[in-house]
Amino acid sequence: MINTALSSFGAQVVLATSSDENHPPENILDGKTETFWMSTGMFPQEFIIRFPDNMKVSLISVHSFNVKRLRIEKNTLEEADKFEVMAEKELDQTENSLQTNDISLDGSHATHLRFLIISGYDHFVSVHKVSVEA
Repeated sequence: MINTALSSFGAQVVLATSSDENHPPENILDGKTETFWMSTGMFPQEFIIRFPDNMKVSLISVHSFNVKRLRIEKNTLEEADKFEVMAEKELDQTENSLQTNDISLDGSHATHLRFLIISGYDHFVSVHKVSVEA
């Protein structure tokens, strides 16, 4: 399977509810866990990834820190609106290490994925890497 959630593959973060110049949302798509996007506090937080084509998604992996509840939504439209829920999960809290969560899907098609961080274990959360196998 190919990780289609890489900027080198053409994926883009088209919306993020917060941005820090030292930890911009584009870091989510660089394929590295050493770089990350950090929220600026308050919930919910979200970011939307757009793919260059409509993708058949089988697995999503999220590497994060302090995320408590995460919802993933999709759409198959050109515009980033009218999303439907694919998965919602409560993530385990980790001490001094990244949360790594794999979410298996049924092969749904998506042009955009919206990641909605509903709550966190702290005021600030970070997302280090998102992988999407298509």
